[in-house]
Amino acid sequence: MLTRMYNWMNLIGIGFILVGSLVLILGMIGLIDLDVFAFGISAGVRVVGTLAITGCLLSAIACFALEFNYAKS
Repeated sequence: MLTRMYNWMNLIGIGFILVGSLVLILGMIGLIDLDVFAFGISAGVRVVGTLAITGCLLSAIACFALEFNYAKS
């Protein structure tokens, strides 16, 4: 059960990475206006980049937990 949760967490993290990277690439090319994602004093690039970084952190935590669980058994 715990392994399944970590696998889903890893897939969600990879999804965040793909979506964040795709939006950043499209924004840098000019196909998407990144100002739509801006709020307060934070630029739109920073907000979308945070999505990709969150995906990286989720995947890293899930991979560590999966490796720790497999090494323990």
